[in-house]
Amino acid sequence: MRRDSGRRDASRRRFLQRSALGAAALGLAGCDRLSQSEQVAGTLNLAQRLNLRVQRFLAGERGLAPEYPASMIDPVFRPNGSTDPQSGRYRELAANGFADWRLTLDGLVETPLSLSLDEIRALPARTQITRHDCVEGWSAIGQWTGPVLGDLLARAGVKSQARYVVFHCMDQLNGKDFYYESLDLVEARHPQTILAHSLNGAPLPTANGAPLRLRAERQLGYKMAKYLSGITLVSHFDDIGDGRGGYWEDRGYTWYAGI
Repeated sequence: MRRDSGRRDASRRRFLQRSALGAAALGLAGCDRLSQSEQVAGTLNLAQRLNLRVQRFLAGERGLAPEYPASMIDPVFRPNGSTDPQSGRYRELAANGFADWRLTLDGLVETPLSLSLDEIRALPARTQITRHDCVEGWSAIGQWTGPVLGDLLARAGVKSQARYVVFHCMDQLNGKDFYYESLDLVEARHPQTILAHSLNGAPLPTANGAPLRLRAERQLGYKMAKYLSGITLVSHFDDIGDGRGGYWEDRGYTWYAGI
């Protein structure tokens, strides 16, 4: 009974998320005048807030995404988004096996962090086998390993003004703007939100986000930033990108992408 109930709750969450994304797609597909109107913007924001509240009500702040047995791992994990970043800095770091790469954690924290890939791999890690759901309609199951983000946030000490965690990346989907994403502190501190350095027991491949990527297992794929270079705690998004909290959000996607 408990498993059936969980499936029903997951189905409700997926329905609400797809409804919100459908509304966003309608705004994008319509004429500029329609998509930029205050009425449409208000409708999209309302759908997003409703989806967030319903998911948090059904699953709770600590509710877990489904995890799967090793027998269900896909032999090839299909990559999403960028697959081979061409930015000069990324190519330079990759050529040296990311020996000079560091992840910074700064912003509204008591103790900023700067960690090498070896230091991150040496941290206590969580391994989880989960399903990646892409907004394009496909899914894949893979095994991810990496430190729990909440542990790093606790180590850095989150200041009371902080509301969001912003993830800075080294890939450029349009050749100009670097990818970025964000989560609120509830999702960032979730036990299944990890910084993955390994996929299916091996170092993360380039196509899947090497050297480090975000896994936020209760979110759609575009939220799971790849090619990480930095994490910043902020109180708002006003001065980041177009102020909507993410690369695709700046282009009309909903900020909250819970499933």
